[in-house]
Amino acid sequence: MNRLFNYISISLLLLPTMCLANGKILATPGVSQVEGSAGGGLVPWAQLAGYATEDELAFSAFCTRATVQDFQLDTCGAQVNFYDRLELSFAEQNFDVDPLSTSLSQQVVGAKLRLYGDLVYSNWPQVSLGIQYKTLNTDAIAYALGAHDNKGIDLYLAASKLHLGALAGYNLLWNATLRYTEANEMGLLGFGGPNGNGGLQAELSGAILLNKHLAVGVEYRQKPDNLGLNESRWRDLFIAWFPNKNISVTMAYVDLDTIAALPNQDGWYISLTGYY
Repeated sequence: MNRLFNYISISLLLLPTMCLANGKILATPGVSQVEGSAGGGLVPWAQLAGYATEDELAFSAFCTRATVQDFQLDTCGAQVNFYDRLELSFAEQNFDVDPLSTSLSQQVVGAKLRLYGDLVYSNWPQVSLGIQYKTLNTDAIAYALGAHDNKGIDLYLAASKLHLGALAGYNLLWNATLRYTEANEMGLLGFGGPNGNGGLQAELSGAILLNKHLAVGVEYRQKPDNLGLNESRWRDLFIAWFPNKNISVTMAYVDLDTIAALPNQDGWYISLTGYY
C-alpha cells in the first residue's frame, strides 16, 4: 500500500506540467470502480476516467472502503486517460477477513480502449473494450478452497449512454458490461476451481442525474461460482456527488449476499476520487 501512495504522490507533483482536463460535462466520467477502472463502484463503464477530450490528458486517483458483516475491502488506485482514447489504471486491494483474523491482498492493472462513440453526443452508445490483469499476493486461502491459480485476466466489453432529459426532464444514464472472468470474489479467492473456470458474466448499471452535481443509481454484477461456495451476485444502491470537476464522493448500500459460504454480507461503501 505504501508503494501505491508513493506513486500517487509522485504523480501529483507532476500535475503542473500536464494540461488540466476539463472539457467534458460534469459527472460524465462516472466514479472509480473497485478494480481501478472508471465507471460505477462495482461495474466498469464504457467511459474513460477523468474529463480529458481528444487533445487532453487526465489523471485521477481514488480510495474506497466497503464494509459488510464479516469483511472489509480497502482499495486505492489511479487512472490516466490519454486523449479520451485509452485509459490505464492500477488498483491495490486489501481485504480483511474478520472470522480468520487475516487479510488478503491483490493488485489489478487495467487498460480500457474506447472503440466507438461518445457518451452524450453520438446516436449510439459509447463502446469500450477493457482488460484487467489481477495478481493475488496472499494465495494460501484461495488454494485451500480449491482455486486453480493466483493470477488471472478479466476481459470486458462495455456500452454506456447518457440520455438528456429522458426521464421526466432528468438525465438518464445506463451501462451494460459483458465480462469474461475466472475470478473468485474478484480474484481475492483466486481463479478457477473444482466447479469450473468461469465464463461470461453480465453487469448492469443505471443512474438518474437529479441535477448536474448529484446522481442516484443501482448496479448489478453476476459472478461465477467456481469454488462451489454459492458465490453470489452483487448489487448496490448508490448516490454520487460531484461538487466540481476536481472531486467526486460516492456512498452506497451494498448487498454482496454470500462470501466464502458466509451469508448476509451487506453493508456500506464510500469512495473518494480526485481529478486533474
